[in-house]
Amino acid sequence: MKIHDLARHLNVSIGTVSRALNGKADVNEATRKRVIEAARKLGYSPNQSGRSLRQGTTGLIGFMVITEGGRESKGEAFFMSIFDGMQSYLYGRGLDLVVHFSGSEEDPLAYLKRIVERRLADGIVISQVKRTDNRIDYLAQRKVPFIAFGRSSVDVKHSWLDLDFEGTAESAIDHLTSRGHRHIAIATSDNDLNFGYIFVDACKASLRKRGIELREDRILRVPLTEAGGYELGEKLLAMNERPTAVVLVENTMAIGLYHKFNDVNFIPGRDMAIVGFDESPTGDFLRPKLTQFKVSLPELGRWLGEHIVQLVDDKAAGKRRTHFGKIWPMEMIVGESS
Repeated sequence: MKIHDLARHLNVSIGTVSRALNGKADVNEATRKRVIEAARKLGYSPNQSGRSLRQGTTGLIGFMVITEGGRESKGEAFFMSIFDGMQSYLYGRGLDLVVHFSGSEEDPLAYLKRIVERRLADGIVISQVKRTDNRIDYLAQRKVPFIAFGRSSVDVKHSWLDLDFEGTAESAIDHLTSRGHRHIAIATSDNDLNFGYIFVDACKASLRKRGIELREDRILRVPLTEAGGYELGEKLLAMNERPTAVVLVENTMAIGLYHKFNDVNFIPGRDMAIVGFDESPTGDFLRPKLTQFKVSLPELGRWLGEHIVQLVDDKAAGKRRTHFGKIWPMEMIVGESS
């Protein structure tokens, strides 16, 4: 099928079909969806290579994920839920999501440069943002439309989205101190991902507001893995002044922590309170059920999709670059672990 066949089937002009499939802003949303749906049903697929050469676009949005040999990052379920939300939005614009996996032994900046230099995406979302992340400098210098999923200390204006680490820290500390806990440990990442530093700083501020200073020996840095959680349990149990509660920056380590406690008949929620982080099957199936925070990842993904497309469209239209930052809200779900 050719484009004029699709236009004849829909009783619209070839120009309307072309603009709808290319995500142009001058086509109303109802017409765009009608064209895209008909194209899919009838099997129409434009010559992407030729179209890309003519227009200088790919019709693709990239999402860069850094894989870790030790799985020291958010799990597949976390990212897949985000991807689902992004693709649901991009589908309506006639665009597609491509996930770019940077290997655990590869330099993320070098990998990103290949994506950009080969023009494999019109815009990109980068994840697992480091405290000082040179990918942000590079993308800003190259004027590539991008969103950082995570905050960084890099002094470059750019768009970003991050989870509400400050809000979760405040809620977790308030929840625990209201139940009489004053000896609280914080379990965070042992690498240079920036969210770990943000979370610790937020916990310190929340405790200080309540007249409690967070001791350095109660900031426990471990891999964000099941093994890291087991190591966390060993560290907690070995303390001379054992904390009565611990707050986790990520839920994967809760599995190992529960296993270690189970090995010595130490009961979460009874012998030590535990507050996890993002809502996930990990926390739902632990017993006692983990106290954690609810977050709508598909909705977050749709937001990323909508706003990265906005940046791509603005660049194509020659508009002045705008930058935005957003903190994504989370809601505490109290389980039996705290």
